[in-house]
Amino acid sequence: MHEREWPEEGELVVCTVVDVKDFAAFVTLDEYNERKGLIPISEIARGWIKYIRDYIREGQKVVCKVLGVDPDRGHIDLSLKDVNEHQRREKIHEWKNEQKATKWIGFASEATGVDRRVIEDAIYHEYGQLYPAFEDIVTTGGEAVEKLKLDKSVKESLIALAHENVKVPRVTITGNLVLTSPRPDGVNVIRRALRSAQPKIEDIEIDLIYIGAPNYRIKVTAPDYKSAEKAIEKAANAAVGVVERAGGSGKFIRKQKAG
Repeated sequence: MHEREWPEEGELVVCTVVDVKDFAAFVTLDEYNERKGLIPISEIARGWIKYIRDYIREGQKVVCKVLGVDPDRGHIDLSLKDVNEHQRREKIHEWKNEQKATKWIGFASEATGVDRRVIEDAIYHEYGQLYPAFEDIVTTGGEAVEKLKLDKSVKESLIALAHENVKVPRVTITGNLVLTSPRPDGVNVIRRALRSAQPKIEDIEIDLIYIGAPNYRIKVTAPDYKSAEKAIEKAANAAVGVVERAGGSGKFIRKQKAG
């Protein structure tokens, strides 16, 4: 189920191919209550098409770009060729997540006796989609649910379902610290520097790996790249600062993103 009854021009939509003719393919839009759409042969693929079924067939799931919508005529024009592989994968992933979220809302409705449409409307009002609400609930430790205008029992059910089913993606980045100290107690200076490179930051893991003096690797795991970059910079600056204040030298070498 979708909040809007009709797609918007330029939107990517998941479709099921129901009929293929020599001049066009007819589809239904999975996210819009099986509304019918048409892909003219000129929008199936780039270049000349000899046999349309070499490119599209009945029963196939495809991602199309909406070219035009005429609600009065009940007509939706679509393009298959204007969707690249990356867009297709991302849209299918989003669509599958929305299906999961729809199922979870059904569970919450059954458990609380609240009409599922009431729950969906509250989530759509805040997020525009269903799945992001469950992700937000997990990443905020349940606090995000307070934004939803729903009964307490529904909120508690959504929190339980989110924590049970959603695994928030995490990213890992690394960098190398080069730390040296000419002092007689230089080993202790380096130890203090490394301890300072592990500040406690909520929901972020910072690991230090000894490579071989004077090189040490910092590995940061966080919910997103922005948080990871901020944390690794803070850790590296802390370590370099300790060494330099003790008369030594330090530098940070950022490695390519990973994870």
